[in-house]
Amino acid sequence: MVQAFKIPSGSMIPTLQVGDHILVNKFVYGVRLPFLGIPLVKGRKPAHGDIVVFKFPEDPRKDFIKRVIGVGGDIVEMRDKRVYVNGRLLPDKHAIHTDTRIIPGRDDFGPVRVPMGKLFVMGDNRDSSYDSRFWKFVDLKAVLGKAFMIYWSWNDRPDSVLDHVRWDRICRVLR
Repeated sequence: MVQAFKIPSGSMIPTLQVGDHILVNKFVYGVRLPFLGIPLVKGRKPAHGDIVVFKFPEDPRKDFIKRVIGVGGDIVEMRDKRVYVNGRLLPDKHAIHTDTRIIPGRDDFGPVRVPMGKLFVMGDNRDSSYDSRFWKFVDLKAVLGKAFMIYWSWNDRPDSVLDHVRWDRICRVLR
């Protein structure tokens, strides 16, 4: 029902930090027969804003985590670092930008229509995320589940020996 994952990169900063250990609900989107992917129990579909873990489209041996920006039928566009879905500015309260430059393909792209059965996903750390802007879409069949909680957080670069554990992040519910 639940699977644990460790966050290895900063693509989801500030929501997820390197060293966060998260729990993923594997049944919220339904249950599939292992190896065959045949649906056994129907669940809800990923929604805008969900944080999903999925098999990376360029290398299915790797698991990635990103935020759902667009679902099948949506039109996604980015202009001057602002994301628009179906022509409306996305209220991007989780996104951060650390680079003031506007880079075509990263900060300006689209519009693109998300095919049915696919997702358009992005990291919250928009200037440092390898996501749908570069490799396009995630197939719904590749989605492993929805991240819902940080259960442990370990800082590999603490300011002091007492700062290895990020106590304030433990048991944090993800939004």
